[in-house]
Amino acid sequence: MKNVVIVDSVRTGLTKSFRGTFNMTRGDDMVAHCIDALLDRNPNLPSDAVEDIIMGCGNPEGPTGHNIGRNAVVLSNLPITTGGTTVNRYCSSGLQTISMAAGQIMAGGYDTIMAGGVEQITQVQPVINMNGFVNDKINQDEPGIYFPMGQTAEVVAKRYKVARELQDEYALESQIRTGEAQAAGRYDDEIISMKTQMLLTNKETGEQKIVDAECTRDECNRPETTIEGLSSLKPVFDPENGSVTAGNSSQLSDGASVTLVMSEEKALDLGLQPKAYFRGFTSVGCKPDEMGIGPVFAIPKLLQNYNLSIEDIDLWELNEAFAVQVVYCRDELGIPMDKLNVDGGSIAIGHPYGMTGSRLVGHMIRELENRDKKYGVVTMCVGGGQGAAGLIERYPS
Repeated sequence: MKNVVIVDSVRTGLTKSFRGTFNMTRGDDMVAHCIDALLDRNPNLPSDAVEDIIMGCGNPEGPTGHNIGRNAVVLSNLPITTGGTTVNRYCSSGLQTISMAAGQIMAGGYDTIMAGGVEQITQVQPVINMNGFVNDKINQDEPGIYFPMGQTAEVVAKRYKVARELQDEYALESQIRTGEAQAAGRYDDEIISMKTQMLLTNKETGEQKIVDAECTRDECNRPETTIEGLSSLKPVFDPENGSVTAGNSSQLSDGASVTLVMSEEKALDLGLQPKAYFRGFTSVGCKPDEMGIGPVFAIPKLLQNYNLSIEDIDLWELNEAFAVQVVYCRDELGIPMDKLNVDGGSIAIGHPYGMTGSRLVGHMIRELENRDKKYGVVTMCVGGGQGAAGLIERYPS
């Protein structure tokens, strides 16, 4: 069985949905831009060596529909002979695609695949096709599968008694860590700038105009956040008795990420330097109305598969869909804060559903190297009631 390595991973900066730099930028254009950046950054990789593209997308329709994986191939500098497909496991789609690429390579069918994900919430979420969306039997037996994600976060908060104060304290820490990491340049290598056009709207007059723009960094975080400001926000999903607010939830945002996954043998033959091994992946189902606790079930299964313990893992990237689920998973599993989301996470950076898994892998491989650590786990909850987790091992220098 072939060893699978991650050679490189790039992404766009993340911009606020509806009013950010990417509010007019198509998802397929973002993915193609990332593909071309990987080719440019790795000149020893011939474009015709890339055999397939696997893209994740949480809402694969409209501008991110029509098999966006294949569309991105046609838009990019890859040859027309490169295949492309699209996968949806909601918030773990970007990790799922990397796992699928790794599995294909381990099985011997491929040597080089680009995998990742994209979400264009601005252009897609307001016009999602809801025709026939609800299955009456599922809605009767497990209605939580159709709950808005914020409603499931409120279920976790109430069912497991996660206090509002703990959620806000965690959200503040995410903002602080993200700001410090940005200032130190720890996100710089993974982000590629992208020129585009955006729609500006005057809040007072409503006047709109299209302007040239460029995204060079993440635009969503708020380093000026204070605990007083967070505690003053009103709950969004349960205004009377809730605790989940805009401040302790991930932001709606747009962006794309693509990761270069290869067999170790092929990478070395081409003179490419791997950054990490991709060792394994697992996914587990849980009750849909408490989907946020999915990592509590996925992580033990992953670690058991590879004879590892919580203590063996040096760094954790646990997606911050909502502070409440991160706090619960952290405490239930006993994950130390000094190993968890060390450079902040989606509460500050943003969470374009389909791309986040690939973003987390891309950051993990860099931080394992920066901090001279061996093992990292990337994990997240998944809409519909699932948890997913992937195991990364730093490549020997």
